[in-house]
Amino acid sequence: MADLAKYRNIGIFAHVDAGKTTTTERILKLTGKIHKTGEVHDGESTTDFMEQEAERGITIQSAAVTCEWKKHRFNVIDTPGHVDFTVEVYRSLKVLDGGIGVFCGSGGVEPQSETNWRYANDSKVARLIFVNKLDRLGANFYRVTDQVKKVLGAHPLIMTLPIGEEDDFVGVVDVLSQKAYIWDDTGLPENYEITDIPADMVDDAAIYREQLIETALEADEDLLMDYLEGELTPTEEQIKACIRKGTREIMFFPTYCGSAFKNKGMQLVLDAVVDYLPSPTEVNPQPLTDEEGEPTGKFAIVDTKETFKALAFKIMDDRFGALTFIRVYSGVLKKGDTVLNSFTGKTERVGRMVEMQADDRTELTEAQAGDILAIVGMKNVQTGHTLCDVKDPCTLEAMVFPEPVISISVTPKDKGGSEKMGIAIGKMVAEDPTFQVETDIDSGETILKGMGELHLDIKVDILKRTYGVDLTVGKPQVAYRETITQEIEDSYTHKKQSGGSGQFGKIDYRIRPGEPNSGFTFTSKVVGGNVPKEFFPAVEKGFKSMMDTGVLAGFPVLDVEVELFDGGFHAVDSSAVAFEIAAKGAFRQSIPKAGAQLIEPIMKVDVFTPEDHVGDVIGDLNRRRGMIKDQEPSSTGVRIKADVPLSEMFGYIGSLRTMTSGRGQFSMEFSHYMPCPNNVAEAVIAEVKEREAASKKK
Repeated sequence: MADLAKYRNIGIFAHVDAGKTTTTERILKLTGKIHKTGEVHDGESTTDFMEQEAERGITIQSAAVTCEWKKHRFNVIDTPGHVDFTVEVYRSLKVLDGGIGVFCGSGGVEPQSETNWRYANDSKVARLIFVNKLDRLGANFYRVTDQVKKVLGAHPLIMTLPIGEEDDFVGVVDVLSQKAYIWDDTGLPENYEITDIPADMVDDAAIYREQLIETALEADEDLLMDYLEGELTPTEEQIKACIRKGTREIMFFPTYCGSAFKNKGMQLVLDAVVDYLPSPTEVNPQPLTDEEGEPTGKFAIVDTKETFKALAFKIMDDRFGALTFIRVYSGVLKKGDTVLNSFTGKTERVGRMVEMQADDRTELTEAQAGDILAIVGMKNVQTGHTLCDVKDPCTLEAMVFPEPVISISVTPKDKGGSEKMGIAIGKMVAEDPTFQVETDIDSGETILKGMGELHLDIKVDILKRTYGVDLTVGKPQVAYRETITQEIEDSYTHKKQSGGSGQFGKIDYRIRPGEPNSGFTFTSKVVGGNVPKEFFPAVEKGFKSMMDTGVLAGFPVLDVEVELFDGGFHAVDSSAVAFEIAAKGAFRQSIPKAGAQLIEPIMKVDVFTPEDHVGDVIGDLNRRRGMIKDQEPSSTGVRIKADVPLSEMFGYIGSLRTMTSGRGQFSMEFSHYMPCPNNVAEAVIAEVKEREAASKKK
């Protein structure tokens, strides 16, 4: 069995364009996995193997790669940086033990890095920081580390200092060993020499070493006391052990600098992964939950002697067939084993197991706790499902995915395309849980739902190119919802007499607005047996089934409380069906009286703009009905945080680039629902009615 202490499951995450994929490429090159280094801007990198990735120069899927460094095995996952794909980051963080946060030396802490950092904090993942692109114009290592403190509220532990800046960046000073690593101009990572620190940096390096020791020793109080009292000069081993402990407990983040593109400074980052990031056994074990998602008090202990437990965190379809990526938490998995999917309750036989090399692979016969691998050809497994031993069923923490907020309609241009599109969409839905599909009953159109414009744009692109489906795409639609604003007390009687046994159900009820984001809640306060208890579920079911279509424009209804307080029944004619029909009738009767209202999704928007354009950007957000929440000036520009309705954000990236001469950036994620202004609501309702009328004519 392999030694788990020598395993490192790490992810590389950052903002778009900070250099994650290039960093992954360099790691593969240094560890001898690839011989020619691919470049992102040539569209040739190993991990960005989708056409759409090569073309746009962004990572969409998180790719998994395995390599070795100093007899340690690395499972590296390169995650996307773009906000529409953050779910990929979230999924990957779930199964990682440590990460490298990459920041651009000139761009610093950008909007998306903040979201990713927040996710990593939530998942309690230990991280290193790598400040990249120090060879770029305007790059400044010290400015970026200050931003990390201010914007992310994190404590960077500075391990290396840059020698020279921008074009003159030649290498780094290792603060702990007080040695300089200088690379030549060939761009080859192995061409470096270790020398003394340049004379003008000796004092700075000594100050930083002092700071490093003090911060590191905070992880061990006894050592710190001895050190401060002057009784101890800590050895390098002692300092490293403290850094490792502090990193693992997320007290601080060892921070490195370099240029991945120019191959400078990468070895030290790899050494740091070995030295400071935790192995699978050192991370708090994953809690096991019951089917409802409540913790059972048991844990998936990383040990080969335990029963088998693994989490499927990604589904991918490629030229070799369907791949299910899993992280094994406990036990051993052998080729030919039968495992249980605790979500579906079905068993699956494990045929082929492979270790991934981005889009290449090596066959495996067995895997053990701590491994990340892919299984070929699993049938009913989706992202977030737990695979476990048939005799010991369990559920690892369920993954919760955000609801899609934007939709588009797609229709194949020819008849033969429908089947092709159906198969392709089926595969894409299994791969990405935030991508959903439904069929419009009236018009028969296929509706795709996703997290943002770019998200759907890329999905349509994949359908066209990868699967060869020629599509007509409708304009984007916002996921509006309906709610009520007033409390109302009402009564409804359902009775039907048609020879033989009839139907009878009478309910008296109150309908009131619920708490935001509460969905639907039902309570019954019937006393005296006017409505027998066995009919309560039927009343609840009747109301609940109507929540999908509101009375204004047929959008789903949110945040409604129904309270049943009285009613009447007939000894012969009353049945569960009669009470269910009564509840449906009651909903149709009372919701219009309760001040039905249209509500729209509000997005949390984070815009970065150079200083000269702040006025234009704020004016534009105000025109889009935005509420400005905060402004943070930084050395490179200003960050503006606002809440803006999604319906006003279509095509925003184009207008932002025009306003800021191409330098502006933004990210947005769903925040909450808010009532629509009357004029907007009227326009939306009119548009829906128009659409319905048009589809009836067809």
